[in-house]
Amino acid sequence: MEDAPVMKFELIEINDTVAALRKFIEEGNYSPGDRLPSERDLIGRLGISRSALRKALGTLENEGSIWRHVGKGTFIAAHGLQTGNSQLKHLSEAVTPVQLMRARLSLEPALAREAAVNASEKSVTGLKAARDRAAAAATWDEYEAEDDAFHRAIAEATGNGLLLSLFDHLNGVRRAVAWNTVVRTSVRPPDNHSSFEEHNQILTAIQERNASAAHAAMREHLNSVSTRLFGEE
Repeated sequence: MEDAPVMKFELIEINDTVAALRKFIEEGNYSPGDRLPSERDLIGRLGISRSALRKALGTLENEGSIWRHVGKGTFIAAHGLQTGNSQLKHLSEAVTPVQLMRARLSLEPALAREAAVNASEKSVTGLKAARDRAAAAATWDEYEAEDDAFHRAIAEATGNGLLLSLFDHLNGVRRAVAWNTVVRTSVRPPDNHSSFEEHNQILTAIQERNASAAHAAMREHLNSVSTRLFGEE
């Protein structure tokens, strides 16, 4: 009987921590595939204990809101596809960076083609904003976040929820795959970074409703990225 109040207190603490963690994710505008801050960072921001945080993370993982990858971090799961979390985790451990790029080459040019056919004016405006933010990024981390936003905006512009879900799954794996070959020699992308012009070409093709040009521009962009990373087409 004496243990009951303690158990009740612990249950309340866990529920409060889960609620605080949900609020943090919601207010942070995290998207599927985004990585949450480290446990140490979350403990400081939320003002909670490590044990309470881990229990809360476990709750969110069990319900399918997040998924965790040992050594790489905690990621936001694709909305509405909770049963796929374990598969995403497995894929992130099994897929190599080269395989990941080949998967992107299979899907994303098709997304650009569909976006050229279906994008609304609002979608095009969003693409322009994402492109401009990427070009103005002050750091590589900021650039990569905005580059992510640009590519996801293309998937959204297709107007096809299934295609967007496929992109989110692929992108979730991409974020968790170890990119040990990436070496940065500058604080931010140089002004002549090839991706800037490649993004322009993709956007122009989508604006002009030129499906074949959008497909080709995205494929050229991803091949360029692959060449920079791996020295291969």
